[in-house]
Amino acid sequence: MTWIWTLFLLLSILCALCSGRTAALSAAALEGAKAGIQLAITLAGPLCLWSGLNRLMADAGLMEKLARLLSPILRRLFPDACRDRQAREALCGNLSANLLGLGNAATPLGIQAVQRMHLLHGGGPASDEMCRLIVMNTASVQLIPATVAAVRAGLGAAAPFDILPAVWVTSLCSVTVGLLAAKAGAAWAQ
Repeated sequence: MTWIWTLFLLLSILCALCSGRTAALSAAALEGAKAGIQLAITLAGPLCLWSGLNRLMADAGLMEKLARLLSPILRRLFPDACRDRQAREALCGNLSANLLGLGNAATPLGIQAVQRMHLLHGGGPASDEMCRLIVMNTASVQLIPATVAAVRAGLGAAAPFDILPAVWVTSLCSVTVGLLAAKAGAAWAQ
């Protein structure tokens, strides 16, 4: 992928040189860098807030309570992993972060869950549960799309959360289709 972006960059520089529009290219590059920094700052606040809340919940023991609350669902999806407390807590934290729309905050917990599941599975290739977790993370079921709402608010949306019904429908559809595809793939592989 790196070589594709490098090729695009070189082609745009070459086109700017040939057309005599290097000033426009420079202005566009600086404007793009400015927009990138503004987006990063816009996303940093909500991400820090929800990541801190997630950490506070873990330190207060609420993650274990949440894991117990979500255990009927988690046991059906991840029966082997739910037998291990560390794997169950990482799964619960990952699911909670995804429900809050915090993909970046969910990633470390998802990696932790997969590593623990890998140890429980005894190494080797990815288990069906590991693949199921990756499918769920990719589909990203969300109740509160905090990151998207933060981007919308940063860009001046009057009602950044007016997308909730659409997010709920698409999340439900994508997770359902993803889990059905993972189940079909696991059945087909056997």
